[in-house]
Amino acid sequence: MVEEICLFTKGDIIIKAPKKSPVLLRTIVLVFVMVCGVYICSICLKQTNSSTKTKFSNIEVVERHCHVYDIDRSQTPYLHYPKPKTFHRAECSCNPVRLFAILSMQRSGSGWFETLLNSHINVSSNGEIFLFKERRENASSITETLDRVYNLDWFTSASKNQCSAAVGFKWMLNQGLMEHHREIVQYFNDRGVSVIFLFRRNLLRRMVSMIANSYDRYAKLLNGTHKSHVHSPEEAETLSRYKPKINLTSLMTDLKQMEVTVAKTLEHFQSTRHIILYYEDLVKNGTKLADVQEFLKLPRMELTSRQVKIHKGPLSEHIKNWDDVNKTLKGTDYERFLYADY
Repeated sequence: MVEEICLFTKGDIIIKAPKKSPVLLRTIVLVFVMVCGVYICSICLKQTNSSTKTKFSNIEVVERHCHVYDIDRSQTPYLHYPKPKTFHRAECSCNPVRLFAILSMQRSGSGWFETLLNSHINVSSNGEIFLFKERRENASSITETLDRVYNLDWFTSASKNQCSAAVGFKWMLNQGLMEHHREIVQYFNDRGVSVIFLFRRNLLRRMVSMIANSYDRYAKLLNGTHKSHVHSPEEAETLSRYKPKINLTSLMTDLKQMEVTVAKTLEHFQSTRHIILYYEDLVKNGTKLADVQEFLKLPRMELTSRQVKIHKGPLSEHIKNWDDVNKTLKGTDYERFLYADY
C-alpha cells in the first residue's frame, strides 16, 4: 500500500502526492543539482570563449618602439621614423631620419651644394620640388607636398636604397616661400624640419650668373641644349664666352632688393632650427661642409660634386660694360663686389 502525503489544498479540493522514501528523494535532488551544475558550467564556458575571442579580435599589433639611447634628448624633436605608403622601409624602420630644407635664391650655388649633399650615402635631397606652380598654389597644396617628401613617398634621382639619415629638398625664395611663410614656419617647427640657408655674398656675381643663364635659355649655346649647370671645363668655357650687359639704371636698386629679400627671409624663419651658409665660404673653407654634416647629425663623409664653375676669374672678364659698372659702384656700399673672386 502506497502512502500519500498532502501537498496543498485549494478550496475544498485536496491534492495528494505519493509519499516517497527519503533515499529516493535525496537521489532526485542530487541528480537535479548535478544537471544544474553541468548546465551552469557550460554557460560559463561559452561566455569565457566568447570573451576571449572578442579580446583577441580587438588586439592591434603594436610595432616595436625604436629606442636610440646615445642621442641627446634635445635632438628628439628632430628624429623621425617615417612610414611611407609606397614602399616598406624594412630594416630601416628604426633608423632615425632628419628632415631639412635648403632655402636659397637662384644662382647662389644651391645646385652645386645639393649635389654635395647627395654624394652622402645617407642623404636624399630632392631638388626644387616647388618649381611647379600647382604644388604651391596655397598653404594646403604646400603642406600636402611637404608631407609626401618627408614621409619618404617622393621619388627622384636622389632617392637612395640605403637607410636615409636626412631627407629634404631645396626651395627658392620666389616659389611661394615668402607668400606663405607663416604657415611654412609653423609646419617646420611642428615637424622639426631643420633649415639650411644658402646665400651668396657677392650679389653682383649672382646677377651676372642670372643674366647669362636667362640668355642661354633661348640661345642654347651648348649644341642647342640649355644647361644651368655643367660638368666639364669645355662646357663652362663655352657658356662663359657670353658677357652680359648690366642695366646701370636699376643696378643699385636691384642689389638693394636682393639684400632686403635675404634680410626678410632670415627674419621670417628665425624661430626655426637653422644654419646660415654662404656660397663663398663653402668654396674657400672645407670645414663648412663638416659643419653642415654636424648640423644634420650625419656620419662624417667626404662630399664631392661633378659640377664645374662657369664664371671663373675676375668679374671684369665677364661683364660687357665693366667700366660703367665699376664707375657706378665705386664709393658705394657695393664696391666690395667689384673685386671679390667668388
